[in-house]
Amino acid sequence: MAQDTPLFTVDDDKSELAERACGDAKLLAQVVGSLSGDERRLRQYAASVVHDVSERQPELLKPLAEELADALHRPESQTRWEVLGSFENLVAVDARLVDKALEGAEAALHDEESGVVRLAAFRLMTTYGATTAKRSERVWPLLAEAIRCYHGDAEFPAMLSGVYAMVCGAASDEVKLAAAEIMRFDAENAKGLLKRRASRIVDCAPKKRGKK
Repeated sequence: MAQDTPLFTVDDDKSELAERACGDAKLLAQVVGSLSGDERRLRQYAASVVHDVSERQPELLKPLAEELADALHRPESQTRWEVLGSFENLVAVDARLVDKALEGAEAALHDEESGVVRLAAFRLMTTYGATTAKRSERVWPLLAEAIRCYHGDAEFPAMLSGVYAMVCGAASDEVKLAAAEIMRFDAENAKGLLKRRASRIVDCAPKKRGKK
């Protein structure tokens, strides 16, 4: 079967292409399909366009979630962090879509070469975990491990912003307490931004009720 005629090239303006794709399902499907192509440059370009679409009209990507999840297994960092960001934007549309991406996100969370990829995976998991208590408990072991592994990295303060958003959301009391415990040392001993963000997480822990 002959392939469809290409509807875009990597020389097209990304923002303009994203706008066109929002109004053209065939074009959008072709952009997403390019994430599995053989050419690295095209995959990166397509991932950037997809992320732009996810910021404009994320609901359009809902039927393409499985292909997006597959793109998390591409070798280059940019494709993965752009798609992780797209999934983060999809949480508000239907958090169940992220279930397809968790395997790829877990692998990205341990990416040895790119802090940007690790942060994108962490942000996705905290956004997903903020939606229900059950989801928070599902991702918390991975997040707790990442907090221990990447403490002190350049991306760490941004990671804590994600944790704070999760514990302010629908995370379970158990997760809120565990997050407070893991951040207590920094809340009491760190300085500056790290101390402030750690303290906010600790303050979100449920307070024990005294006996009547």
